[in-house]
Amino acid sequence: MNTFEGKRALVTGGGKGIGKDIAIRLRQLGAGVTVITRTASDLEALAKEHGIAGICADLSNSEETRNAAERAGAMDYLVNNAGISIPESFLETDYDHFEKTLRVNLGAALIVSQVVAKDLICRRAAGAIVNISSQASMVGLSHHAAYCASKGGLDQLTRVMALELGLHGIRANCVNPTVTLTSMAEQAWSDPVKRKSMLDKIPLGRFAKPSDVTDAVIYLLSDNASMITGAMLPVDGGFLAC
Repeated sequence: MNTFEGKRALVTGGGKGIGKDIAIRLRQLGAGVTVITRTASDLEALAKEHGIAGICADLSNSEETRNAAERAGAMDYLVNNAGISIPESFLETDYDHFEKTLRVNLGAALIVSQVVAKDLICRRAAGAIVNISSQASMVGLSHHAAYCASKGGLDQLTRVMALELGLHGIRANCVNPTVTLTSMAEQAWSDPVKRKSMLDKIPLGRFAKPSDVTDAVIYLLSDNASMITGAMLPVDGGFLAC
């Protein structure tokens, strides 16, 4: 089993869903974990139940984002998980919604990664960064113009990070999940017709579980993936193979 004893990890958007699952797993594997999220009650629960530290911040605000990353301190691993989706048709996409989606899904990943990577370089320490992208980075999804654009940008940002940070011993990769059944997603995909239309495009015939995504993240952070950087790892049941 991978172990992260004596290491520190930062997870953005770690209060709920996939991010929470990742944070808890890292803690179980021995890492000291800090999460950044906007909901104080989520932080309180993580601290009480799992011994996970937290910082409350609005990641759509660049100054709050940078301050939170700096407050977190020195890290060995970073998971940029924070993300939002505001479904709207292309013709009706509101620019403020578009901009906010880019700030959270892409801008926050840039800012937090800069803070963490600069510190690693200063300490001459190796590290690993995993960005949670999406299958929507590689295919167009109706009513998801802002989300698809943000995740496509995140993939490209990750490739540039891998190129520039590799010489410092810092790896950067993406995990690209399909629909992942967090509690929120369960409600969003509860309509049988909508659910079937997506499941029909997934060869394995099911949506992902948060643990499926976490397994991929843990692998990419670990020394088992020491020769992997700049990769986009689909966790999509074959969706992108169709």
